[in-house]
Amino acid sequence: MQNRLWFWILFNLFVLALLALDLALFHRRPREIKFREALGWSVFWFALAAGFAGFIFFESGKIKTLEFVTGYLIEESLSVDNLFVFLLIFRYFKVAGEQQHKVLFWGILGALLTRGAFILAGVTLIRQFHWIIYVFGGFLIYTGFRLFGESEQKVEPERNPVLRMFRRFLPVTEDYVDGKFFLLRQGRRFATPLFMVVLAIEATDILFAADSIPAILAITPDPFIVYTSNVFAVLGLRALYFLLAGMMNVFHFLNYGLAIILILIGAKMLASDYYPVATGVTLAVVAGILAVSVGISLLFPRTARNQRIV
Repeated sequence: MQNRLWFWILFNLFVLALLALDLALFHRRPREIKFREALGWSVFWFALAAGFAGFIFFESGKIKTLEFVTGYLIEESLSVDNLFVFLLIFRYFKVAGEQQHKVLFWGILGALLTRGAFILAGVTLIRQFHWIIYVFGGFLIYTGFRLFGESEQKVEPERNPVLRMFRRFLPVTEDYVDGKFFLLRQGRRFATPLFMVVLAIEATDILFAADSIPAILAITPDPFIVYTSNVFAVLGLRALYFLLAGMMNVFHFLNYGLAIILILIGAKMLASDYYPVATGVTLAVVAGILAVSVGISLLFPRTARNQRIV
């Protein structure tokens, strides 16, 4: 499929149409997203990904389908860690609930573009320099062990180099102005804090993509499968955020599960030339680790004294 240009064109037109409908029709007026609506949208995006997996099955067979599902599950699970940071950013900047969907929409639109570039670069590097796969594998293992040592999420936007550089070129207002990103005052253009939040979300996603893209490349080097699984996971990220925003502290063992997944995928990458692991086995292991980490979180809830502060 990756060699058929019309696959790429039609898929991207489909994604753009979904985003246009989302912004122009379903969320034209800013409002706070409630749990029930977030649940409905989460089911919709999941069903859409499942339908696309069915399309891949009929078009390219079982192996490609397993690669897509495994990549989607890995990306979606790693994205949960993104959501903790998004919540911290929103609270740091005091973003109103009705503006959060708008921020996530534009932040995720930017994420689709940057991840496309990351995937292209990663696939090209692996094809041209096969040894880079060992670099990616070692990086995933390092990231997994680092994740084990993180007891809480921190966010310090004032130290973000992207935001600091942006402030040098364009002044920023102190207040939010009717959900606008930019405005003119006395003939001078200003950015609002809401645009700064979009930049912070985008910068955060780029950092997380450095982990997730190599993880999916460990499953398949097929750029179409890597790209589409990433896109579907990112598209569902907004709804997942609003669905889990009030429940994030519940899954306090999920970080350990994600750390184990990264370490195992990194090891799979390092050993791929000597001991290849079937994609179906990888999918089962990833799903099992996620289920166990969520189950343990529910069986052993965090005490009030040890709650993560967000």
